[in-house]
Amino acid sequence: MNIAHKILTFNTKEKIELIDITESIEDFVNKQTIKNGLCLVYAPHATAAIIANENEPGIVQDTIRKIEEEFPKDVNWKHNKIDDNAAAHLASSFIGASKVFPIIDSRLVRGTWQSIFLVELDGPRNRRRVVIQVVGE
Repeated sequence: MNIAHKILTFNTKEKIELIDITESIEDFVNKQTIKNGLCLVYAPHATAAIIANENEPGIVQDTIRKIEEEFPKDVNWKHNKIDDNAAAHLASSFIGASKVFPIIDSRLVRGTWQSIFLVELDGPRNRRRVVIQVVGE
């Protein structure tokens, strides 16, 4: 069994932002000797998430809008008394910090229109990390 990993770093510019990281992940997977296995994509942050969806401007804007609707900033969240970002923590918890994708015949498997995004929920930030780990044979 082979295991490889890489840590990507991104700067974010907006409070809520989707950053397409597909190319960086595929480049890393393509450089590995793993023919069949799994690729973990993980954001080690309490206010960021990972999603897979189409990179089309309308659905990107709709996704941001839905996050804002489901996790409004102006609610009397208890955590806001400590650090005015409870909505970002809640969104991250419900969306999820990771996704796993299969690797088959040395290729990352994803849907025709699926891209992989880092979801910034508490930006802007000057250092968001994404851990990629591939495991397989």
